[in-house]
Amino acid sequence: MYQRIFVPVDDSATSALALAEACKLAKEVGAAVRMVHVVDLAQFGWGGAEFLDAAELQGSIRQAGEQVLSQARVRAEALGVAPEAAIIESWGDRIASVIMDDAGKWGADLLVMGTHGIGGLMHLLLGSVAEGVLKIADVPVLLVRNAGD
Repeated sequence: MYQRIFVPVDDSATSALALAEACKLAKEVGAAVRMVHVVDLAQFGWGGAEFLDAAELQGSIRQAGEQVLSQARVRAEALGVAPEAAIIESWGDRIASVIMDDAGKWGADLLVMGTHGIGGLMHLLLGSVAEGVLKIADVPVLLVRNAGD
């Protein structure tokens, strides 16, 4: 059975549902949980416009990520799970690859993540992190969808 459950989180209701499912499963089987939040700092890595302080913007993005993780930790602990948590920094890499790299290094044997159910033109333009993870995952992936999406 699963021993190391990896959960990418963001600040969406769908992500909260996925985390709850991961915690429920982790409690059932006695698995460890690692939550991660990916921050993409490349969008503010250039020194172009004088009116933008890239370092300050990157710091704000990191701080917002820490807040997402903190809130997710509170939810997990309320469900009886003491997760490991980390911010993963990306510098323009595909988010799905960043997630899978960290999951592999940690030795995850299951990924649990939310999928937002976007379709049509928005999906074509934005792509899907969950779809990207599915394409490259070498471990099982449990996708949780919010019925309200």
